[in-house]
Amino acid sequence: MNDLGSLVQRTADRLATQQVGVVVAGLAGGAVEIRGAGSTTAAPAGGPPGPRTLFEIGSVTKVFTSLALARLALAGTAGLDEPLADLLAGALPPGASVPARRGTPIALRHLATHTSGLPRLPAGMLLPTLLHPNKPDPYRHCTRAVLLAGLGRTRLRAVPGRGFRYSNLGAGLLGLALAHRAGTGYEELVTREICEPLGLADTVIGVDAERAARLAQGHTAGRRPVPGWQLADLAGAGGLHSTAADLAVLLRAQLASGTDQDSPLAPAIALTRQTKHKVNPFAWAHLGWLGHRLHQRQGGHLQIWHNGGTGGFRSFVAFDPEKQVGVIALANTRRSVDPGGIALLRALQNA
Repeated sequence: MNDLGSLVQRTADRLATQQVGVVVAGLAGGAVEIRGAGSTTAAPAGGPPGPRTLFEIGSVTKVFTSLALARLALAGTAGLDEPLADLLAGALPPGASVPARRGTPIALRHLATHTSGLPRLPAGMLLPTLLHPNKPDPYRHCTRAVLLAGLGRTRLRAVPGRGFRYSNLGAGLLGLALAHRAGTGYEELVTREICEPLGLADTVIGVDAERAARLAQGHTAGRRPVPGWQLADLAGAGGLHSTAADLAVLLRAQLASGTDQDSPLAPAIALTRQTKHKVNPFAWAHLGWLGHRLHQRQGGHLQIWHNGGTGGFRSFVAFDPEKQVGVIALANTRRSVDPGGIALLRALQNA
């Protein structure tokens, strides 16, 4: 696609009018273009953001958590229908238990498709606390001990597997449980199962000195600097940092999963998309990803996507395996990049 670079640059320029800094990537026909726009975002290096600028990717982390689940399921280490309680056996504090409803336990596939019945947030957390502009990481107290003890006070909103209810708590518990089963930390699990096989260099939780020079400063929607988030032991819900370069590699693997069976992650990627829970007549949840098909008046195109947000960042990642196109938009301001990302994906689909 000859005009891929110009389409990506125009999207970045438009988004930059609402952001401090933004990086946009477009994938089409095997080509990848990554462009940045905006003012200084990475300290202390300065300058506009680029392919290797680190951003907090928020809930796009859930894609990695569910892909790790698929990898462990194929290896026989964990099962999609295995109860969460089995993975947490021996880790729960005295008197704590994993909730069930009408005799149905929470299985790992329920956590990955947001059908567990768990509430959006851990016990005691309120949504407004996440939106306060001066609030430090509201998840910083979500340690393993706190999360597992809180399960005993948590009531499921629905029978597991019956209905879609987006849950950061569920995704975070999935990451915690998988790491516990694997005998490692969550970051080490993602590195071993996803980053190393794909060659992702900068998808991490902890930021070392070298990466700190490439880390964007987060901002509120009003462009006020805010501290970063880590999410403690709920990291599987949104604790990763990444770059447009790394996420482009992930999307290329997603687009190639149906044809490149030599890729080490191809079977796991296929498993994530084979699993589907219907949300409504036009939308569904895969393991980690959300999907929908546009109305025929809009082209009838398939869109598989996830977005993310933390105190000072927004992210959007989407692709169409039928048209073999994908987009990434990362910004260091708490203002949505979804409209720009969606518009770019539509343009690539219709090209």
